[in-house]
Amino acid sequence: MAKVVYTVGDDISTDVIYPGRYMATVLPTETPKYAFADDDAFSQKLNGGEVPKGSVLVAGKNFGCGSSREQAASCLKGWELIIVAPSFARIFLQNAINLGLVVVTAPDIEAAEGDELEISAREVVNKTTGRTFPVEPLPRSRQAIIDAGGLIPYTRQRVLEAAGRS
Repeated sequence: MAKVVYTVGDDISTDVIYPGRYMATVLPTETPKYAFADDDAFSQKLNGGEVPKGSVLVAGKNFGCGSSREQAASCLKGWELIIVAPSFARIFLQNAINLGLVVVTAPDIEAAEGDELEISAREVVNKTTGRTFPVEPLPRSRQAIIDAGGLIPYTRQRVLEAAGRS
């Protein structure tokens, strides 16, 4: 079970997730400290260690719209957040998959900060409200990349498997 630690509305841009003034910072080990940097309260919770790995950010439609900056997904991956939203911007979604950020598309999701969610491949159950929301699964090939931890670990795994068969 995972706890919702933050909620945001529709059309949250990559500039809100990872402000442009930090674009010179690209290392995945450094980007997390700038996640939602302009939201002092949430940023302080993240950087103060108050948000456990596996916590959930529930967003509205079109999460990650705007620029193609990979840091928006990287900074969230660094905190090991799970992002649940009705929909994701196309480029953000691909960046998230490539980095192994857990993203869940639940078109009708309703949850508030503090709610406890049980997330599976088929549904999100809000244990706090008792409501269940169907999930639109990713194609198996994309889910396999997330499950491996991102495109690099996935590719490494596939190459090693192929080498073992040779």
